[in-house]
Amino acid sequence: FPREGEYLEVSLSRLHLVTLVATQGRHAGGRGREFTASYRLRYSRDRDGETLVGWGKKGGMDVIMGVMGNNGGWCSRTWPPPPVARALRIYPRAPRAMSVCLRLELYGCPWEGGLLSYTAPHGQVMVLDPAPVVLNDSTYDGYSLGPLQFGGLGQLSDGILGLDDFTRSRERRLWPGYDYVGWRRPPGPQAHVELEFEFEALRSFRAMQVHCNNMHTHGVSIFKEVECLFKKTLATAWEPTPATHSVVGTMMDPRARSIMVPLGGRQARFIRCHFFFSGEWMLFSESIDAIGPWWPHGWSPSMPLVHAGHPMAKADQSHTSILIGCLVAIILLLLGVIFLILWRQYWKKILGKVLLCEVEDPQALPPGSRPPELALGRPLLVAVKVLRPDATKNARRDFLQEARTMGRLRDPNIVRLLGVCGGPGPLCIITEYMEHGDLHQFLGGPAGSALRCDAAPLSPSPPAPPLRSLPTLLHVGAQIASGMRFLSRLNVVHRDLATRNCLVGAGVTVKVSDFGMSRPLYSQQYYRVRGRVLMPIRWMAWECILMGTFTPASDAWAFGVTLWEVLTRCREQPYGALSDEQVIANAGHHFRAQGRQEYLPCPPGCPPALHGVMLRCWARDAADRPSFGLLHRLLREQAGMA
Repeated sequence: FPREGEYLEVSLSRLHLVTLVATQGRHAGGRGREFTASYRLRYSRDRDGETLVGWGKKGGMDVIMGVMGNNGGWCSRTWPPPPVARALRIYPRAPRAMSVCLRLELYGCPWEGGLLSYTAPHGQVMVLDPAPVVLNDSTYDGYSLGPLQFGGLGQLSDGILGLDDFTRSRERRLWPGYDYVGWRRPPGPQAHVELEFEFEALRSFRAMQVHCNNMHTHGVSIFKEVECLFKKTLATAWEPTPATHSVVGTMMDPRARSIMVPLGGRQARFIRCHFFFSGEWMLFSESIDAIGPWWPHGWSPSMPLVHAGHPMAKADQSHTSILIGCLVAIILLLLGVIFLILWRQYWKKILGKVLLCEVEDPQALPPGSRPPELALGRPLLVAVKVLRPDATKNARRDFLQEARTMGRLRDPNIVRLLGVCGGPGPLCIITEYMEHGDLHQFLGGPAGSALRCDAAPLSPSPPAPPLRSLPTLLHVGAQIASGMRFLSRLNVVHRDLATRNCLVGAGVTVKVSDFGMSRPLYSQQYYRVRGRVLMPIRWMAWECILMGTFTPASDAWAFGVTLWEVLTRCREQPYGALSDEQVIANAGHHFRAQGRQEYLPCPPGCPPALHGVMLRCWARDAADRPSFGLLHRLLREQAGMA
């Protein structure tokens, strides 16, 4: 069984803390030899059980000794810390192919903490005499990417509090500092460590308890302040109002202690906390966030909790039950009527916003307007974006939100919305048709050769004078900047600006759109986070990747990458020499600003001043990046000078 093709899986239906595994082979009166001498243990916390985590001992071995011989006795195994799992798999191991009989019992209890995973920087090593102290999270069972570890649980949730002297451990035969995870103060005035916690369900948090070391003789101190942000779902943004707490007093007592941080009853599934340094080192051994009630799936935090109490005798219980039943029926009927009325008004509002953008009489044009390009009565070619029939309610809501947003956008460099189809069939968004497709294919394909010749008209009527390649490309970039300038004035954040999301019409007219992610042609340009969320990380600013913050300044970063694509004529992918993981690590280098960050090189034939404009778009601080109005003016000036 070295290939581990067969296994025994136990589904626990909910999260449990598994403290002991007991196994037994077949006895058969002393003649049975169907037993396993060792086995491997895998477990999962996912609801579908697809992502399996391997358990490993502290010595690096992940093979557990099982039933020895055929004496019919039980063989029980425990391990610190016990894993939190929803499902477990046992893989029997044997030196040869053989039959294996296995009885299995699991011991533990339901995991009431609710913590599904936490994200934290890797612990560091403190150099002391006579030996260094390793302050890493050695039992973390998640993933590691660059400076971060995510998607798992470890020593910050194992329930074991560290000693006052962090160089000692509560368990024998373990290295110094095992009970703690520690970080050294980075440079900067607001040095902090960021921890993010994900819970299984929505909870109401009253407080958070953090166990810290305070051994001043080695430069270790308790944090001076903590700031916590909250959000209820993965797709929503962080709530703007944080919960803050400052640790008052001198804290001269060198003993380790637990700091209670009030959270004010905030409701969330995700919590992101910034712990600010007060000394050279900060060491944590435990963090308990789940202090407050939890909300089962399908419940709303606005619904009152029903507390159990002692029953009281009531007179005429039957009449009371009938009255309560009638009241409940009336309330449900009223709620149904209100829901239908609101749903009808919702649809009328959406369709009205989109359809009222056209003239009331399509056969009559205002005085002084240009004549139509097509004769009346002839068909008009349009582009249709269709929502899949099996789309979720969230996808349907986002689709309608996109239609509402596009309905109020009127700019020559923004794709125009013509209508919305919302009948019994699938939802459709109808937009104007751009005959040359997206800018990425236009520049990289045969049609893009028009931009590299010495005669490239920009509009069909009247004919434009002959243009060289660089002015034409700069004109393309200026049109994109013009469309983004319009969006930024409305405080609309695009989040996915790239050449794949810019469409090209007649006369090299470029308009900003947002259809790239829905096309399988560009699926390789998106990075899938935890198998769910698609992110265009090669175009995203560092604060978007690391903190999930999207602003017009982050769109300016993406515009710099888009302009780089235009000037390279989409011949290569941004950061083509880096893997997705290296791109994420490069975002961390931009955040730390220690000189290790990488920038896109100057495209061939690009003036240094124009590359300097791109570098300004990639400034670390969002306030230092140029506005789209300035970018539009600079590109127009560069086009005139070229």
